[in-house]
Amino acid sequence: MLHPEEKYLTRRVLSMQESQTMRISNLANKMKAEGNDIVSLSAGEPDFPTPENVTQAAIDAINAGFTRYTANSGIPELKKAIVEKFRRENALEFKENQIIVSNGGKQTLANTFLALCQEGDEVIVPAPYWVSFPEMVRLAGATPVIVHTTLEAEYKMTPAQLEEVITPNTKILVLNSPSNPTGAVYTEAEVRALMAVLEGREIFVISDEMYDMIVYGDIRPFSPARIPAMKEWVIVSNGVSKTYAMTGWRIGYLAGPKWLIDACDKIQSQTTSNANAIAQKAAVAALTGDQSIVEERRVEFQKRRDYMYQALNSIPGFKTALPQGAFYIFPDISGVLGQTFNGVVMKDSADVAEYLLKVHHVATVPGDAFGAPENLRLSYAASITSLEEAVNRIRRAFK
Repeated sequence: MLHPEEKYLTRRVLSMQESQTMRISNLANKMKAEGNDIVSLSAGEPDFPTPENVTQAAIDAINAGFTRYTANSGIPELKKAIVEKFRRENALEFKENQIIVSNGGKQTLANTFLALCQEGDEVIVPAPYWVSFPEMVRLAGATPVIVHTTLEAEYKMTPAQLEEVITPNTKILVLNSPSNPTGAVYTEAEVRALMAVLEGREIFVISDEMYDMIVYGDIRPFSPARIPAMKEWVIVSNGVSKTYAMTGWRIGYLAGPKWLIDACDKIQSQTTSNANAIAQKAAVAALTGDQSIVEERRVEFQKRRDYMYQALNSIPGFKTALPQGAFYIFPDISGVLGQTFNGVVMKDSADVAEYLLKVHHVATVPGDAFGAPENLRLSYAASITSLEEAVNRIRRAFK
């Protein structure tokens, strides 16, 4: 007899996996609530508070009674601020009717996949990938085509790899730069080389640029939407969550061809309606206020990155690339796989993550959630003191 979930749930839902990042974070929080001293490097959110001018704008909105429905696609002043942000920081020109504000970056992406994908379509997703990309593709009825990259290539896909996987069914390429989970950033030359492969083909690009303001060294993210020949084929997703420490405020935004934004508007109107009214006012303050705090926090993230890069590479069995952006580091742990620690054989990254959490009380995320079973994702969006304690525990775990 079929189990109810097999009998009644759709193939799309059954094909999806639970978000491993959320699962690990929830387990770590549960263990912490039980009195365990957990150092959590699993959550993808800054440890900094939301800037004061942003929270004050939200308080002012509440006091002014700005608590009702807004336009489904976002309030005009926020759209105007987003257009200016794109112009100021990304050298991109959009009109306000090419922008939609959604309930976080996840919804902007889900809306796009739902608007563009159907049965038989293929979506190219470079791995390591953000956990939700392939699951969103499956939910939209399409098939994710995974392209594996290497540590030696700094986890970046090459034009030859892209060319190899394109078929008549290819509908979309997903490009995430700076990357979650690797911190990889494609240079302008690398982006142009990838787009040259797509030029003249009817293939869309979803460019997830959520971490565009958290980059290190001389490298700067380059949006494929800056290439004139690709402008009508590129959809740019971003938000205020990471740059302004506003993960819980749930404001993401999408820019692209008006006909696609209109389709996303239609989907959103029948699912969630507008994003939180108060959070929209807060997002206006974030995008239009003093931006110096963004640079101050970026500098602090870079200090943490430098520490984690040196510390993790000194642990036998660990090796990692130097992240160029975001606040994650993604060590290859193949050197400890197959070994036994505390009586447990480390068969894969899930075993390693479980061992670190349950025995040594360090929360990480197994790499198989990102299409890389020989890696772990560690977030360094935590204080240096917490990072030092986490590294010491990891070092002891594999001594």
